[in-house]
Amino acid sequence: MSRKPTGPTDISRRGAMGLMAAIAAVETARAAPTGQGRRPNILWLVSEDNNPLIGAYGDKLAHTPTIDALAAKGLLYRNVYSNAPVCAPSRFAILTGIHPESCAPANQMRANAHLPGAFKTYPELLRQAGYFCTNNAKTDYNCDRDPAALWDIQGAQGHWRKRPDSRPFMAVFNFETTHEVMLFRPTKGRVTPDMVNVPPYLPDTPGVRQDFASYYNLMEKMDAQLAARLAELEADGLIDDTIVFHYSDNGGVLGRSKRYCYDEGLRCALIVHVPEKWRHLMPAGPGSVIDNPVTFIDLAPTLLALAGVSQPPQMPGRPLLGKTIHRQRYAFGMRNRMDERIDFQRTVTDGRWRYIRNYMPHRPWGQHQAFQWLAKGYQDWEAAHRAATLSPVQDRFFQTKPYEELYDLAKDPHQIDNLAQSPAARAKYKQLAAALDAHMQAINDNGFLPETMAGEGYFESRDRSAYPLRQVMALAATAAKGAPEGIGALRAALRSPVPVLRYWAATGLLIRGRQAAPDVAALRGVLSADPSPLVRIVAAEALVRLGEDQDGVRVLAGLAADTAPWQVRLHALNALTCIGEPARAARGVIADAATSDQEYVRNAARYLVAVLDGTYTPAMPIFDLQRLLGRAGPNG
Repeated sequence: MSRKPTGPTDISRRGAMGLMAAIAAVETARAAPTGQGRRPNILWLVSEDNNPLIGAYGDKLAHTPTIDALAAKGLLYRNVYSNAPVCAPSRFAILTGIHPESCAPANQMRANAHLPGAFKTYPELLRQAGYFCTNNAKTDYNCDRDPAALWDIQGAQGHWRKRPDSRPFMAVFNFETTHEVMLFRPTKGRVTPDMVNVPPYLPDTPGVRQDFASYYNLMEKMDAQLAARLAELEADGLIDDTIVFHYSDNGGVLGRSKRYCYDEGLRCALIVHVPEKWRHLMPAGPGSVIDNPVTFIDLAPTLLALAGVSQPPQMPGRPLLGKTIHRQRYAFGMRNRMDERIDFQRTVTDGRWRYIRNYMPHRPWGQHQAFQWLAKGYQDWEAAHRAATLSPVQDRFFQTKPYEELYDLAKDPHQIDNLAQSPAARAKYKQLAAALDAHMQAINDNGFLPETMAGEGYFESRDRSAYPLRQVMALAATAAKGAPEGIGALRAALRSPVPVLRYWAATGLLIRGRQAAPDVAALRGVLSADPSPLVRIVAAEALVRLGEDQDGVRVLAGLAADTAPWQVRLHALNALTCIGEPARAARGVIADAATSDQEYVRNAARYLVAVLDGTYTPAMPIFDLQRLLGRAGPNG
């Protein structure tokens, strides 16, 4: 039987030394067999970048007979969500059982977070318990662990057929058929563009329709690949000894999905087929639907429960199968930097309602992203925006954001009618906002730290002298709300010895625009003397917006140059992009950045050069797709 996991609140209270002692105690525990002296094999069939466009989930246009058959004999989780709406942070959560925002910079889209050495990933724990573990083949774990050291076999040769003996196996197969990159060329098949229903937040254009049709056809291809893998399992006589999971690593890639904290970005499929001999581990009978919300932070604890392995205290998730099952009320999600664009959102859903908090409301939802804009649907969407042919609902994507959003998913599945200020929804708003606050504090959310700022890291962020989380959360909320009465707190925090507090104080003044005019002198002082380049970048942007172009652009240009770390350069380039015409004075530095070897710096600068030169069009290929195709695999 699995041990009851220690929650994140306990971790925080015990502190780093207590946590290390608890991990050591778990390490000495022996794995206990589950059920009749034996343990099941485990097979993960992982697809990429897709919402549940699946017949078993009620999609009438989908043709997914393999997945539908698994659901008919297994468990279908109705409200399941990735922990981030993009691959790398989501895969960090799956591998480690830790929220990526607890271990910055794992919360950023493609980074190299340090995973503390005492923390074991799920394949390491399963191998210690006697499992033969293979991964075929994608990793993208967003941390500094060597994938080859985690698995018995990592790569294209990974297969249960490679096990040298009769040990139980845990085998992962990743199917990139539905990955975003596959959408950049039309895929013909059963579904044609005239058959799709375009959601009301998207324009009804040929490119949008083709993206939807292609995606349904890619889903059908992926389903057939799952069938072939299951046929191998059956041919080997292992179907009755193997628990099979199918899930997608994050939400979909159609307009306003991947990278965004709406249901389309986070909601995934999860179906588990459990053979008869292991059905005592199921929370409900075959063919059942589980409506309680779950996230992928629960996958590692589920594996450990099936293998009879004690769950380490740093993993806050709960097993979905096994002898100890805890039904949860909420599923939480997040985003910070996505590729070259910097933003910050947190969200929670109970399956019926979704609450979203935007800590950078001064940035529009639809910031141009080079890779994302290779899809014809995004090109069409922006072209219609530039031509002023969008409806207000469709054009909202290109506007700045409110601080809070609240949607009734039952009545408003497309998340259009924001009820955050509705008196009728006040009780639900307060409940979800409080749940999100409690969660962020419990997991020690690192997301308020811009990349490279002191305090990043699982244990480093628990030093309250560098990262006083409650104080930071309160100040960031004051900053993001933009209310005049909060400006006094921002002015005081601008003088704090703690860099992250000064960062959010400057951000609050930037958000307030002309309200911050009395603070020009204080912002000039930050510009000339603050030791943090990240704080100076925000102050510089705020000053440019207040008409102080010369000094502000000079500082941004200096920090966008190749003498700074790439993360700092990227922050400066984002600020230059958002100030508009004054950025022209830094064109030489921006043009140099457009030749950088660092992908995100290069793409941000290429876009900005085209905008400043007046040559930009939505169909312009900013991203070098040939460079990508020459690498090992798709981007996220």
